[in-house]
Amino acid sequence: MFTPEIQSQDTCLPHNRRKSDMSILGVRFHVGTAEEAVNRAVHEGGLVVVPAAPALKNLAADSGYRHALTGADFAIADSAFMVWLWNLVEHRRIPKLSGLKYMRTLVEHEDFRAPGNTFWVMPTRASARRNVRWLSEQGIEVGEDQVYLAPIYGAEIDDPELLRKIEELRPRHIVMAIGGGTQERVGWYLKQMLSYKPAIHCIGAAIGFLSGDQVKIPHWVDQIGMGWLWRVASDPRRYGPRYWDARHLAPMLLKYREKLPATQN
Repeated sequence: MFTPEIQSQDTCLPHNRRKSDMSILGVRFHVGTAEEAVNRAVHEGGLVVVPAAPALKNLAADSGYRHALTGADFAIADSAFMVWLWNLVEHRRIPKLSGLKYMRTLVEHEDFRAPGNTFWVMPTRASARRNVRWLSEQGIEVGEDQVYLAPIYGAEIDDPELLRKIEELRPRHIVMAIGGGTQERVGWYLKQMLSYKPAIHCIGAAIGFLSGDQVKIPHWVDQIGMGWLWRVASDPRRYGPRYWDARHLAPMLLKYREKLPATQN
């Protein structure tokens, strides 16, 4: 289990919650810089989620996703749409922090870069090759035993093989690089089932934006919060409907604000 190097004045709060955290739709969002978020995950461990607007709108309908997000130690405010809406209607504003910026910062941290400290859950063998190659170019060596190809998960997450591999290696960092909506549920499953407390980073496509497995998002595009538009432009048929569907987040956020939405029967 991780032992924090620096004891925070907020460590008495449950589930790694801090006074600066913001509750949005019942989910604990980190308010601060990428460096602060990464240091928090490194020193305290726990489940870090990066929910996008197209998935967030399912909080009321998808119980597995709901449990994962509310059970996470903290979330990253990656959704430009959510941040814009929140800052429009609430006096306590929050900064946008992209999953891509979090990933860029994470791969520079010495603890993350140490040999044997990471374990990667990848969507396909081709994606794994590209991502591992890019990591090697950054000076992070990832062995074959540190990569796990995710199966197609059903409504209930049960993956004893994944648990066995992680318990055997006991990495300090587990990186979920699979699809949003699923990776959070797998991360929550691991948090509940593992015998120790690693940092579980649900960063999805973020590494793909860097490795070329997904469309590469320039730094300036990420800085202005237009990564979603860059993805849509790269493949309108695939991403256009997904981001258009995210509009359903608006009435939910306006109704519930900081509270967890009521479940849908």
